Amino acid sequence: MNEIIRIEIPVEAETARALADQRRRVAVGRLIDRMVRPKAADDPLAMVLELTSRAAQETGLTDQEIDAELAAYNAGRRG
Repeated sequence: MNEIIRIEIPVEAETARALADQRRRVAVGRLIDRMVRPKAADDPLAMVLELTSRAAQETGLTDQEIDAELAAYNAGRRG
């Protein structure tokens, strides 16, 4: 298993407040790992979409809520 190392990254105060949640920190850590060391077969766009979806679900959003947000966004763009 890979060793986990803690690092400090400067972020804005609002971001720091959001990262007070342990689940978000873990999700962001996975995102950084994959961004820094992507697998050769990974599609960067698919990876970002997968990680975004996983992070949203880990913060408590359901698929239905995500779909509703996307529909509202798309409706606003057409209006």
